Amino acid sequence: MKITHYSQGRKFLRPLALLLTALLALPLFTACSSQTAAPPPPVDDTRGGSVPYNSPQQPRARQGLSNTQKVAILAGAAALYYLYNQQKNAKGQGPQGQYYLSKNGRVYYRDAQNRPHWVTPPQGGIQVPEAEAQQYRDFQGYNNQPTGRDLTGLGSAPVPAQQY
Repeated sequence: MKITHYSQGRKFLRPLALLLTALLALPLFTACSSQTAAPPPPVDDTRGGSVPYNSPQQPRARQGLSNTQKVAILAGAAALYYLYNQQKNAKGQGPQGQYYLSKNGRVYYRDAQNRPHWVTPPQGGIQVPEAEAQQYRDFQGYNNQPTGRDLTGLGSAPVPAQQY
């Protein structure tokens, strides 16, 4: 009778040991395999000394423009929308990579750590050929005009995790 009791208990020890081993190893395997963590909070480059946007496509200031070389100055929302449209299909990350338009009307890009960085319009505005600038005439900052619409509601991308 003692042998039967011992053999029945032994049958349950091996599956129980395997189950406990699997349960103890599970956190180790899940920690190593999941690389999709939430992106870190956005970085607000608008506070403090941010690096101004320097696009290789940006026309240089010219002295004595002729009538065939008319330009418009885009500042504020118009400049941000222009920058967004120039970079929305760019490849890569960082200031020269892809730009996004948030639902709250702000333009941002993501760095190598996937953190969003808000883009600020250049202080002096952007000189754009007048024919190209016409599509931005309804926005604030077109030819330095303080009136016009902002970018709120234009974005289709979700707003980054935290707002500053």
